[in-house]
Amino acid sequence: MIERPEPIEFGELEILYRDENYVAINKPSGLLVHRSFLDKHETQFAMQMLRDQIGQRVFPVHRLDRPTSGVLLFALSSEAARDINQLFIDNQISKRYLALVRGFAPESVFLDKPLKEELDKIADKFADQDKAPQQAQTQFNCLHQAALPIPIGKYPTVRYSLVECFPKTGRKHQIRRHLKHLSLPIIGDVNHGDNQHNQFFREHFTLRRLMLFATELNFVHPYTKQAVKIKAPLGEAMLSICQQLGWPNQEKDY
Repeated sequence: MIERPEPIEFGELEILYRDENYVAINKPSGLLVHRSFLDKHETQFAMQMLRDQIGQRVFPVHRLDRPTSGVLLFALSSEAARDINQLFIDNQISKRYLALVRGFAPESVFLDKPLKEELDKIADKFADQDKAPQQAQTQFNCLHQAALPIPIGKYPTVRYSLVECFPKTGRKHQIRRHLKHLSLPIIGDVNHGDNQHNQFFREHFTLRRLMLFATELNFVHPYTKQAVKIKAPLGEAMLSICQQLGWPNQEKDY
């Protein structure tokens, strides 16, 4: 099933970081990074919106899935893009995500599970269908747990966890697929999640999105050699859900 959120008119992008070489935004959930022939009906894209907003050409250096929100970094020249890309290749950039999942997550788990590449029937029509699984590693830490006395299916309560995710590799849908393997599907995940709990969240919390947030990007600047930490807020809607689940409701706590 393809994730197709309802059309949203996105306003000005929130800029989280900017210097003469790089700019980072807080990408909203539902916004595509760049044009794709798979989404011909779309008219708004983070790359073009940012270019028009700052009046300067931008170069994408990594990506976030359409339904994922959070830190998205661009370079301001092809040379800067090349140099930051080398940091990604050398695993010199640390990425932190937060995911709201079904179930009680363990305190800490490191998952080393190779993933077979997910191919799109149209875009990857001529790709190698028998490519061997690729190495995929993610560190997960449970920050909070909650149980609500509401029955779903055969269970008398619903259980949820807020999980900190540190992907060590960058496979397509890696965090989603690894959490599904751990029987901790992300709320709002149409392709890898639990539809009963997705529906429960839509009805009880009125939030229709994937509960995956790219909260932090850390690296040593290629030119200044200074440590750079870029953080994106969870936003009021998610903080409200945290409060309803009995967790802290302040950005500083996450």
